[in-house]
Amino acid sequence: MNREIVFMKEAIKQAKKAYDADEVPIGCVIVHNDKIISRAYNKREKSQISTAHAEILAIEKACKKLGTWRLENCDLYVTLEPCPMCAGAIIQSRIHKVIYGASDPKGGSVDTCLKMFETKGFNHYPIVESGVLKEDCSLLLKNFFREKRKRKYIIRESNIKDQ
Repeated sequence: MNREIVFMKEAIKQAKKAYDADEVPIGCVIVHNDKIISRAYNKREKSQISTAHAEILAIEKACKKLGTWRLENCDLYVTLEPCPMCAGAIIQSRIHKVIYGASDPKGGSVDTCLKMFETKGFNHYPIVESGVLKEDCSLLLKNFFREKRKRKYIIRESNIKDQ
């Protein structure tokens, strides 16, 4: 099995932890010298901190692990295309390569809504590989939001009956 699939499966495990915690199921791992040095998943709801995205949390852990903010020899695997904030953090931390699963038509800032890694003027441009285990990553998100809508509908119907 190729390394992209192996490490994306680890990111998916993190996304499943987010799912189980009722967080948007996005997971991330950072790899240095073919070894995972940090793992994270979204924690915005639990922490009530808007920047608690999987990528930001994983970058913070990787910096602590390596003792530097420069993650030049690191690859970041994430289940969903990074948003503008996370793409900016990736640029600032000098991540070597970004590998993501599903595209994000509402906020993706690598290939979809913006192409931040192609914007002229930055001092670092990571290599990008997209679509790794795309279907698995997409399915997690689709199921999560389907369940959210279903729960909301059930609660609304219950409230109507109680009136």
